[in-house]
Amino acid sequence: MPRLRTTVTALAGAAAVFALTAAPAQAAPGDVTTTCANTATPAGYVDVNWGYSNSCGGQNFAPNIKQIKQLTGLPIGTVVQACGSTYYPTGWVQTSSYYSSSCVAFPNSGFNNNAWTLKRVS
Repeated sequence: MPRLRTTVTALAGAAAVFALTAAPAQAAPGDVTTTCANTATPAGYVDVNWGYSNSCGGQNFAPNIKQIKQLTGLPIGTVVQACGSTYYPTGWVQTSSYYSSSCVAFPNSGFNNNAWTLKRVS
């Protein structure tokens, strides 16, 4: 199992190297972008996944990249899963919280709830 986890992490990091970009100025609703973790999540976006990539620096394998999802423009009633590492936009409500291994933004953060199910209500 540890070998599989290492392989998956390595592949995700390699994929992120090619996908790293700044948040697009004209992203479509629901678009997901990968960026370095030290970049602030823009208004209208939420964090949806954390990982590690050599392209964002760091040598201790702490999470240093994140995927962010554009929520602005999604229709009322849309449900999304998001990491609890950023606030969700106005018009969205949290319907549940839970632990997700893909939302571990800080090393040794434990197994506390770190993710949300969000629903657009207005």
